[in-house]
Amino acid sequence: MLALRCIVGDLRGAGRLLRAFPLVSAPPRLPPMTQRRFLSRGGSPSASSARLKLRTRLVVTLLVGGGLAAAWRYVYAEKQQKLRQQRVEQLRKVALGQGAFSLLDHHGRPRTKADFLGSWVLLYFGFTHCPDICPEELDKLSAVVSALDGDASLAPVQPVFITVDPERDDVAALARYVADFHPRLLALTGTPEEVKAAGRDYRVYASAGPRDEDGDYIVDHTVLIYLVSPDGLFLDYYNRTKSQEQITESVRRHIRNYVTLSTP
Repeated sequence: MLALRCIVGDLRGAGRLLRAFPLVSAPPRLPPMTQRRFLSRGGSPSASSARLKLRTRLVVTLLVGGGLAAAWRYVYAEKQQKLRQQRVEQLRKVALGQGAFSLLDHHGRPRTKADFLGSWVLLYFGFTHCPDICPEELDKLSAVVSALDGDASLAPVQPVFITVDPERDDVAALARYVADFHPRLLALTGTPEEVKAAGRDYRVYASAGPRDEDGDYIVDHTVLIYLVSPDGLFLDYYNRTKSQEQITESVRRHIRNYVTLSTP
């Protein structure tokens, strides 16, 4: 009985001891927003490492891509230069306009092909007694030159007219004739032999027809406008089917894309 009382007393003492010390509670739970802020600020080392690797890959990709782009541009420029050189060689083989003509302009001054080196030239062969085709083509040529003159980024183009009828087209006749076209139009004439030689350089066909009772005649000739580069090389030609706009755009493209190449 005494032992039972001792046990009960011990249990009551233990209860009082437990009530004297508060129970250890679980840590307070953070609100969801606080948890997200904590995670975003601290982050894990693995996430930081992944971001660093991604940045490194992007930098390497940009460097490699930039190097490849620069290499492609260099190869492309070299290829274009080679194509232009091949084009020049082809033009030399064509042998158009390679002669050194010597004529008189409509002011009576001697002119040779060397006078036009360094300038873009639009060249037309015709004659002043031509009833319709020559005036139409010279009007078109003049309009092209005027349109190109309006673009300050382009080099000026020199319009040139060479007669295929030197018998009637002397200096005075040419001076009267060119007054109806572009103010910079330069007309050239010479002896029959000199005019024929100039036309032959551009493979121009010209043949005088039969004379009428008044001694008048028509000259059948090649109807083309030639584009000549500052190097004196024939680059392109335009027949009657080409409009002013088409010729203007073609000449503009030639001027902008042209790179001066040395000739042997």
